[in-house]
Amino acid sequence: QVGGQLGRPSGARFRVYERLKGQIAQAGDLLADPMLPKALDDIYRYPLRQSAVDIFNRQLPSISDEALAELVCSLRRDDRLCNVREEAPTKDNQIICSLGLVAGEGG
Repeated sequence: QVGGQLGRPSGARFRVYERLKGQIAQAGDLLADPMLPKALDDIYRYPLRQSAVDIFNRQLPSISDEALAELVCSLRRDDRLCNVREEAPTKDNQIICSLGLVAGEGG
């Protein structure tokens, strides 16, 4: 599988993630928007909404890294970035069947 969790390297999700990851690495603690690391985590964990993919495909060739970060944070604030699926609460494990086998004498 090419690209793994983020999809193909030519895809919008992969390209946005890589550009933002590079920007966070350069900026360190001096990020303009503290929401950016959370948005980056969302992009990694969840698929992008189709409207976000369309926006990124139009904007990526000409947008600066700073403007891209602002766009991603804005989309996340408006809940237009990723398809976040709320995971069902996990249930405790249950024993369905317990079968004990003992080696008998005489075979």
